[in-house]
Amino acid sequence: MVVITHVIVWSRRFPCVSVLAIVPHSFARRRKVVAMSDEQTPQPQWHLVPEHMATPARVPQPQPVATPRDPQAPEDLASQLVQVDPLLNRPRRSSMVLCIVFGVLFLALGGLAYWLGVHTVLGQSYEDQVITSYASRMPAFLSSTAFPFSNSLVVIITSLVMGALALVVALVRKRWWLAVQLAGFIVVAFIASRVLKPVLPRPFLIHVESSTTNSAPSGHVMMAAIASVALLCAVPRVWRAACALIGVLFTLSVGFSVVTMRWHRPIDVVMAVFITSGLVLLMLACTARSGMDRPGKRVPSASVQIVASALIALGVCAYAYATYVIWEISLGLSAVAAWTARGADDSATALIVGTVCVVFGLVLSLRQLTASPLSKMGLIGTPPTPPKRRS
Repeated sequence: MVVITHVIVWSRRFPCVSVLAIVPHSFARRRKVVAMSDEQTPQPQWHLVPEHMATPARVPQPQPVATPRDPQAPEDLASQLVQVDPLLNRPRRSSMVLCIVFGVLFLALGGLAYWLGVHTVLGQSYEDQVITSYASRMPAFLSSTAFPFSNSLVVIITSLVMGALALVVALVRKRWWLAVQLAGFIVVAFIASRVLKPVLPRPFLIHVESSTTNSAPSGHVMMAAIASVALLCAVPRVWRAACALIGVLFTLSVGFSVVTMRWHRPIDVVMAVFITSGLVLLMLACTARSGMDRPGKRVPSASVQIVASALIALGVCAYAYATYVIWEISLGLSAVAAWTARGADDSATALIVGTVCVVFGLVLSLRQLTASPLSKMGLIGTPPTPPKRRS
């Protein structure tokens, strides 16, 4: 059964339109619609409203739908990679522990060198023998007229240029945390060089012929070492080995110059290098993501491995030679014998060379370990498949 219903439709174009609708009886019954004929249906009274005064019906605006976040987005992918492999965000814990251990060890060795050279009779005899005869045994190219680093102003300017270059390189590479680290290291090391010299005493255990105005550590050597290791830590991987060699040559040149010019004793040079290396290794222990190489460029460096190994081996050999010579001349040093002069000079050269080489070799190795830790998940893609053997 169907019911004829009278429906009135309103529109803007046709103010009132009457249509007939056929609906099922059940639907009309459910909605309480009463069927009427056209004669019984009262005609509604409508007042026409001008079209410009009609208020349009408010159409509901669709609500913005939150789109799901793409898991392949760069920020999400980076966070997921850090969770899977924390080496993208920090160095290995073992590398950080090594930096702390060697940093504290070098600072302790600097203090031990100062105590042996300054607070023992044998140490003061050895240093006085070296500083009085070292200039006469040095080659001609290390003399004050031929060697540029015998001039104090040249050493200061060169160190300032290298230190500023290190900060500029870190900023250009956008290694913000590394730039902050280097600035803090330079300030702390410079303050240490200025504070320790007047504080550390030099007792008069024996009569010495050399001047006692300058004491440990050597400020010029510390400036050269600070600038050299700062540049080594700031440059990218391909330049680290070259900067390490440049730093070794620069620091050795300044160290030989201050002893030749009788500004400092060999222990002052050794102590300055040890303090500088200890502070820079403690700085490397705080390396963060901004101070590391980018994940896609973290690959082993053959030049770093070769140069670091060669420097450490050379330094160990130089230390062995210096220890043997000092042991041979120890009896003569107690009596201030003249025949000990050559052995003292040679062993002093070996001590300075060994200290600088070992320090720069270890700093180079630990900088590579903290800047480019090799990840377990592969840093530049899946490892290549080895070629199949031909049958």
